[in-house]
Parts: sequence; C-alpha cells; structure tokens
Amino acid sequence: MPASGKFFAAARTFAIDVANGFLAIIHNSFALLGLAVAFMAITLFARPDLRDAGESQLRSWLTARQMAELGVPVELAASDRATATNPKNLPKEQAAVAFWLSKKYRVAPEPIAALVSEAYDLGKVNRLDPTLILAIMAIESSFNPFAQSAVGAQGLMQVMTTVHTDKYENFGGQNAAFDPVSNLRVGVRVLKECIERAGSIEGGLRYYVGAANLPTDGGYAAKVLAEHQRLRMAAGLRAVPLMTAKVDQPRQAVQIASTKPATPVAEASGSAAAAAPAAVPVSSSNTSARSEQVALQSQEPAL
Repeated sequence: MPASGKFFAAARTFAIDVANGFLAIIHNSFALLGLAVAFMAITLFARPDLRDAGESQLRSWLTARQMAELGVPVELAASDRATATNPKNLPKEQAAVAFWLSKKYRVAPEPIAALVSEAYDLGKVNRLDPTLILAIMAIESSFNPFAQSAVGAQGLMQVMTTVHTDKYENFGGQNAAFDPVSNLRVGVRVLKECIERAGSIEGGLRYYVGAANLPTDGGYAAKVLAEHQRLRMAAGLRAVPLMTAKVDQPRQAVQIASTKPATPVAEASGSAAAAAPAAVPVSSSNTSARSEQVALQSQEPAL
C-alpha cells in the first residue's frame, strides 16, 4: 500500500476513535447527570426543609434580579394584604350598602365592600345589626382607617387603643388598631359590651362615645341612629324605631319593637336628631366625651 494510503487509513481510524470516545463521554455524562438529578429529587422529597430553603433562595434571587431591572421592589403577594373585594361578588343587600357608602363618603367601592362583608359577618355572630356597625364607622372616621382623635381614639371605629389594649392582644398588639379588619372586630366587641351594659342601643352608644355619665353626648347617638336608618333604607330594609331602656333597669337584650315602619330619625320632626344640641361636636371630635371615657377607667372596669 502506498504511503499516502496508509496515512489516510490511520487518520480515518483516529477520527473514528475520537468520535466514539466523544460519544462515550457524552453518554456517560448524561447518565451521571440523570443519576444526580434523581438523587437530588429523592433528597428534596425526603427533606422538605431543603426544598423550601431552595425555593426561598430561588425566589430571592429572582426578586433581586427584578429589582435590579425595574428599580422597585416586586411583591406579587401584596394584593393579598389589601382590604378589598369586588362589590359585585357580594349579596344584593350588601352590594347596595357598599355602593351607597362608596358614593357618599367618596371611598373606593372595593375596600368598602370588604368592610361591609366583615360587618355583616360580625353582626350575625354578635347579634347586632350590621348597618348599625357601619353607621358607627361612618360617623366616627368616615371610613379612614388611619384616623386619630385628639384624645387617642384610633382607626375606623375610633377605639381608645390605650384603654382597650387587651383586646388587641389577639391581633398582635396595639398597631393592629390601624388594620381595618382588626379595628372593626375590636370595635364591635366594645360596642356589644356597651349595649349589654346600658340595656339599649342608644344607651350603649353613649357608653361607646364615653358620655354615659355626662349630661349630654352632644347628639352622637342621634347622629349614629340617623345614619343607621339611612343605611337600612339603602339596603332595601325598612327603618325601625329603637326601644331605649333606662340605664338603671336590669340588663336585657336590645329590643326592636314595632310592627309598622317608622319615619327615619334624620327626617322625623321632633326626633332625637332634631333635639340634639347642635353646638357640641360629635364623633371622634367630641374631645370632652372621649376624655371622660379615659377618666372613667379608674372608677369602673374597662369594657
């Protein structure tokens, strides 16, 4: 065989050997990679803590990359913390109330819808009219969850946080006063205790605003009850008169008496709203009443 033929034969043999070796290496590498993946899968299945740690690190890395690109933090779960729901998903009565409040108080319907839904749930559990709960929120804070009065009443229901500290323990502490749902739940608890203590809704409202031992509540109860009646009508319910029990009578369940519709408090001539002194401020601005509420804590158990 000529020398050139031997050279080409040797080159061909070398190329074939190199190709076969390369294929063998690739085959073995994929086999090792498959074994490594299987081992990692078994390990992660057997050790959930390692899997969770890996997922957390991966999310942190992806978030850091997004922050670097966008220049702002990315929180995909932020909407889960929002107090909001679609009012169209509520029952007809609740949706009507939510849209009415949204329009009157110029608040977005989504957060109002969430508060309306919560008020109805709390009202059912505590045997309170949910529109009364919403009326108190309206008069106290106009649905501002960060409202604070001159004497420290805070949040939607303007609860005296320093007085009712114990009631916030189940919600993580006093800062929960500015969480709308937590403040609402604490406020309803305080309201229920006030009504039980007074024996009537009107008397309970006087306790709630801290004016039980004052000559007047500045028209606070009348204003809340008037808004309560407007809310009932907005919900398609009839307005009802409230039977006011005397404070010195034994405690009794609040009664709603009457078999015929009543004129709304706000529109009735000679009603409590009309008779209430107009010169005394009401709601969270009623500083004297709120101050009296604080002073009374040293004389009688806090609600």
